[in-house]
Amino acid sequence: MVPDVSTGCDTRGLIAYLFGPGRRDEHTDPHIVVAWDLAGAPDPGRDPNATYTQLANRLDHHVDLRTRELGKRPPQHVWHCPVRTAPGDRYLTDAEWAEVARRVVATTGIAPEGDEKACRWIAVRHAEDHIHILATTVRADGRRPRTNRDGWRAQKECRKIEVEFGLRRLKSGDLTAPRTPTGAERAKAERQGQDVTAREWLREQAYAVAASVRSMDDYFTVLGSLGIQVKPRTGPETGEVTGYSLAAPGDTIWFGGSKLAPDLSYNRLRERLPSQEVVDRPQPVADPAESWRRTESAVHTARTVLDVGDDAVAQGHLEAFGDVLHNLARATPGPHQAELQAAAKAFNRARRSAIRADHQAATDLRQAAKELAYAPNMPGGLAIAVVFAALHVARAAATWHAQRGHEQQAAAAEQAVRHLQDSYRQAAEPVLADLTRRAPRAATALRFEAVVRAAVPDHADRILTDPAWPALTTTLARAETAGHNTRHLLAEVVARRELDTAERPAEVLNWRITAQPNKRAQAARTSSTRHTARTAPTSQPAPAATSEQPADRRRRR
Repeated sequence: MVPDVSTGCDTRGLIAYLFGPGRRDEHTDPHIVVAWDLAGAPDPGRDPNATYTQLANRLDHHVDLRTRELGKRPPQHVWHCPVRTAPGDRYLTDAEWAEVARRVVATTGIAPEGDEKACRWIAVRHAEDHIHILATTVRADGRRPRTNRDGWRAQKECRKIEVEFGLRRLKSGDLTAPRTPTGAERAKAERQGQDVTAREWLREQAYAVAASVRSMDDYFTVLGSLGIQVKPRTGPETGEVTGYSLAAPGDTIWFGGSKLAPDLSYNRLRERLPSQEVVDRPQPVADPAESWRRTESAVHTARTVLDVGDDAVAQGHLEAFGDVLHNLARATPGPHQAELQAAAKAFNRARRSAIRADHQAATDLRQAAKELAYAPNMPGGLAIAVVFAALHVARAAATWHAQRGHEQQAAAAEQAVRHLQDSYRQAAEPVLADLTRRAPRAATALRFEAVVRAAVPDHADRILTDPAWPALTTTLARAETAGHNTRHLLAEVVARRELDTAERPAEVLNWRITAQPNKRAQAARTSSTRHTARTAPTSQPAPAATSEQPADRRRRR
């Protein structure tokens, strides 16, 4: 059961919509199921003599009295809350919907139980699966009701109603979810033949761009390069940017950053993105492979933080990890890319909670995410190692949220896990099969078996019976060629994280070793830098965060 609280200032206009045919003639049998006083609330749906204006005047009675007293109309005096059952739920009777409405207006402060001076309100039903509660927020004593956190309180009451009525139990929120598209927005998208509304499309574009850019200036520039209309808001005295709004290409409807998602507001983005002065400093040249290795290492650290870290630090890593997923999806083309994109989109909900993030603590992970946005594609084992590490972080994020009662975030993280699992399988299976085909001779495999028993005796039997063991022997042989002592290497990668919970320990070790640098290449680079001075170039504008054409926001089915 989903409540959705909003406010406005046109009582009669909302009544006309509730009792009218709807935007697509979808309203059937509109009528009042309950009201503050059924005798005093004329029902235009059932009484042919009742009019919209008559009902609006009754509801606005205390508002009009207050208007005459103050000389101006109270702002946003119309309170509106649709309440909808979940798909698949049984249809409630009018009597049951009346009880739902009474409980919602009581818990939100509109009409507390037994309060004779409460606001006037009605509940209208014009469909099988939902009602609309309309109230005017001036009490009989002239005061405004106390409706702080009304959306959260309505959700909490709906969770109780679901249990009592035997309905599908939905996840509780914490007021950090983005606003859902309105019915008008969905109807507009349908008319235009688009699979998503402008609000949803802009939200995903904004997340993808914010993940890859290095400053707010770059953020606005890249959004504009995608054809998105950008309108910064400046302070009247200082002339400094204080906010912004976006509109889809060719559209006239603007959405403020905070209206897309709480963490896309200008102030929240400034917390994550450095100042332009910092961005303009020279950036060191990095080996592309080294950027991927740093990402894998930082992602691995994020999992440790989620297991043992402070809540604010963990929240900072969750937000930075969301950036990693967006840039990982962009940087790994192939059949598994669609699943990575879906994982990034799902995790957008899991990256937000009511816990304020410590962004400084996640600097390394955020910097690794930015490097991934600028690094060339890295097909093969190293990219799969990052996907593999990301899969485990998403799973840890689901556990972290569940332990703190963040039901919606935990569900979103679980959804991201499923997409990452599918992406990993699509990318890893061909690589593991190829490694297995290239397995070294039996004598070399026996030597590596002895190395495993010496380096990790507690897990040796599980590693050697893992179906991925032949692939691991190939990876060990390559690591040996690259200059590693395989016994020391195995001990090192095992020490990075326990193997007790790993279902496929050989597979885990394979990707951990893949992410290790080539020692011979490292030595050659170190020798080269002793004789060659390097000049670091300045940073370049961030690449486009999406491959979609600027003027086309239609999702392909």
